[in-house]
Amino acid sequence: MYPTTLTQLSRANPFNAPLFSLQETEEPKQSRNLAAAAIAEGDSCEFGSRKYLLLCGFGGIISCGTTHAALVPLDLVKCRMQVDPDKYKSIGKGFSLTLKEDGARGLAKGWAPTFIGYSMQGLCKFGFYEMFKIFYSDMLGEENTYLWRTSLYLAASASAEFFADIALAPMEACKVRIQTCPGYANNLRQCAPKMFAEEGVWAFYKGVVPLWMRQIPYTMMKFACFERTVELLYKHVVPKPRAECTKGEQLIVTFTAGYIAGVFCAIVSHPADSVVSVLNKESGSTAAQVLKKLGPKGVWKGLVARIIMIGTLTALQWFIYDSVKVYFRLPRPPPPEMPESLKKKLGLTE
Repeated sequence: MYPTTLTQLSRANPFNAPLFSLQETEEPKQSRNLAAAAIAEGDSCEFGSRKYLLLCGFGGIISCGTTHAALVPLDLVKCRMQVDPDKYKSIGKGFSLTLKEDGARGLAKGWAPTFIGYSMQGLCKFGFYEMFKIFYSDMLGEENTYLWRTSLYLAASASAEFFADIALAPMEACKVRIQTCPGYANNLRQCAPKMFAEEGVWAFYKGVVPLWMRQIPYTMMKFACFERTVELLYKHVVPKPRAECTKGEQLIVTFTAGYIAGVFCAIVSHPADSVVSVLNKESGSTAAQVLKKLGPKGVWKGLVARIIMIGTLTALQWFIYDSVKVYFRLPRPPPPEMPESLKKKLGLTE
């Protein structure tokens, strides 16, 4: 009974791998076959072209830079709860203490490195994701791209985030130092030179490994969960095909899928986020030392604040990113469908 039930659950899992493999055929591989690549009427460029990738990167700058900057007050409270949980015991307590000690302006501390850092991260995250998705799709071929699409999303997003975090790390280090070390520096102009004078270039990159630990799982979940959720929403929830939906209706689906993905992203990446916050506050510490100091319970401090922040953040990012695509008339391929050649091999067509 149990093995049969587990097998059924495994097959029903939307993130599962195909339970069969295909034999190599003589059919030539089609490039960019994750979805239709032809220039549709009304599109400004070809899917996968240089213009397409550059504008996707620009969409990433707009979506990540603006949303992270807008949520700086919540992020500041979250970071302080992580590094000083005895003082900042809740979200409400964190806001009230910050307002009492620093005034309303104190809630905006760290906005400049946040905006700059996450703009650079967004450029690499979204631009490289589109690039790696096409690259890996070309390697797999049309049929295997469809069968292994979740693995493709995971691989493309992980590859993109590796480079995105290198771009983010210096500004993230400055942001955390400004927000969690009272009296150290009031702005980026004061913080960056001071950190460099004290610790050299290493001050800006000592958090890159825990940043990878936080951001790569986060981004893998963000993109894979979003892509599959969009697919499931159009299949089971939206009462009409995507082609018949208006641009506004499609953007509502984008926002909904983004929020669902954001909740899972926050949970998966929160322990590493706690380590990054403490590590960038304390000079001379290592990730292993911080992890030992925080303990199993300490790494989950501030989770509720982060779920609210990341859920809203991810939904807005996908909404803005998709809106940029609509504005510039970029190709927006529909959710992937099984290729006709694969249907024939599986006996699904006459």
